[in-house]
Amino acid sequence: MAESMEGVVTADRQQDTEVDTLKSTVSAEGLSKIELWSRRTANRIRYQELAKANHSVYTIFASDYTALRWFDGFSPFDDDDDLDIAHRQFLLDIISTFGLLEQAVAQFDARFTLRALRFISTIRKRLTPRVLAHVLMVLYTSEEPQFKYFMSYLGENKLGENHGLVSDVVESLREHWGLSERHLGEKNGAAPKIPWSKEVLPEIEVYISIMIQVHLFDTKQYESGAGFSTELVDRIREHNRRTLDSLGAKAYLYFHLFHEQLHPKPPSRQSPVIDLRGKLLGALRSAVLRKDLDTQASVSVLLLRNYISTADITQADLFVAQTQFPPSASNNQVARYLFYLGRIRAIQLNYTAAHEHLTSATRKSPTTTVASGFYQSATKFLIVVELLMGDIPDRALFRQPSLEFALEPYFRLVQKVRIGDLAGFNKTVKEQEEKFRKDGTYTLIVRLRQNVIKTGVRMLSLSYSRISLRDICIRLGVESEESAEYIVAKAIRDGVIEATIDHEKGYMESKQAGDVYATREPAEAFHERIKACLAIHDDCIKAMRFPMNQHRLELKNAQEARERERELAKEIQDGEIDEDDAGEGFEGM
Repeated sequence: MAESMEGVVTADRQQDTEVDTLKSTVSAEGLSKIELWSRRTANRIRYQELAKANHSVYTIFASDYTALRWFDGFSPFDDDDDLDIAHRQFLLDIISTFGLLEQAVAQFDARFTLRALRFISTIRKRLTPRVLAHVLMVLYTSEEPQFKYFMSYLGENKLGENHGLVSDVVESLREHWGLSERHLGEKNGAAPKIPWSKEVLPEIEVYISIMIQVHLFDTKQYESGAGFSTELVDRIREHNRRTLDSLGAKAYLYFHLFHEQLHPKPPSRQSPVIDLRGKLLGALRSAVLRKDLDTQASVSVLLLRNYISTADITQADLFVAQTQFPPSASNNQVARYLFYLGRIRAIQLNYTAAHEHLTSATRKSPTTTVASGFYQSATKFLIVVELLMGDIPDRALFRQPSLEFALEPYFRLVQKVRIGDLAGFNKTVKEQEEKFRKDGTYTLIVRLRQNVIKTGVRMLSLSYSRISLRDICIRLGVESEESAEYIVAKAIRDGVIEATIDHEKGYMESKQAGDVYATREPAEAFHERIKACLAIHDDCIKAMRFPMNQHRLELKNAQEARERERELAKEIQDGEIDEDDAGEGFEGM
């Protein structure tokens, strides 16, 4: 790399010397021609040197576009051409990611692919058919089948006014690169492999397809997107390349999202998502056999989402029991998996496990404004599960900026549950029923009625040492004294309160509360906190990157050192070598 750049500098200096010599002998008109010739020659040499150094042509195109000014002073990305500067820079940013995908293939490193995928989230609002069409023109000629296939989903009439200009310039670039390759071959005896002269990598093709998926989803073209995504996932399975794993996981996500939006929508039993289960299970089976951890994690999460959307909780539970989620999956996929697993356990009345899974999901979920939706959904279910367990969420939770507006109905719900106001609880549920159904928490919130009653009884037990059943009936809004007596008796049996009922005199008498610190409750609370901290520590250790087989190299070096020390010790004992000849190495034995 250093030698190639040194050659560029030497050529530029030599060229500057020749130009200075000519400037003293020619007119002003001749000087302008010399400067144009000098610029084009220097840029041609620069490109040739970069091509020899095996630079990605996408990187050259994006980061060093001044080297493309070869067409008599005209460049497709000049400031004074028909393409505006913002559009030019946006195209360069997109094309630069192709170099990352080439590096991912060459080095077999998925980190470059993940960087390219993260770039999509930052540009998705600016993706238009015109931008995507111009990117396709850089990759394909207008006669290639892939170009026509992609344009059929973008629309032929959405290229913009400058598509002819861009097409002509790209064709000129291709022609010039071909001439440069032949020229270098004639001069040096062997033409270098110019990356652009090869076929487009499957990774780049799938990456472009994902951007088209994002555009179709954001523009609500769900039917077109469903057909396009179905063909895309089929092509990915046919390629069977490990460098496509991260891209394939993203493609399956939009494949499922498109079908979710088709009518009839879940939870209808005629929803198209039910027909996807066979394809998703087949993809999961292939991913496990190919050790494709990214696709395995993504498809597992999508299957749980599929089962829950149609209320097939039994099938979801069987799926969790018969499959294993990859422990090395990304943090976002783990958060989604724990979220759906917590929802399953909550519906199955296993509130302790549900609370544990949902708490882990909220801790692992990103809290940025870009991904606040998932954090809000997980927090809503966590609040309801805590209420079902008899706990009251911390008030500071509802004051977080990213949660304050979304949790406003749940804050009102918590207030009614906290004071045991059954009438207020029923009113809040009735007013916010549509909101709760949309969030998927309505079936769990309906179960809170018994908790509200128990809370009301507990509040009365703490407030009064003795209270009549008639007053309990009035405070709780119960229809009759018999119902109030039944509610109090059930609360005593469940251990909610410590009291006795005098049936003949019609009152409830509370027992004196004991010391909570004399029980195991504080120790159990501290144990849960320590357990959570240790789990976070273990996750941090697992997330660290360690050099491959470094410990084996250290063991090998230590073993060789011990062998040398044994040989020296043996030779000294045999009298073949003196201690002074052994040197410092023997002293370290």
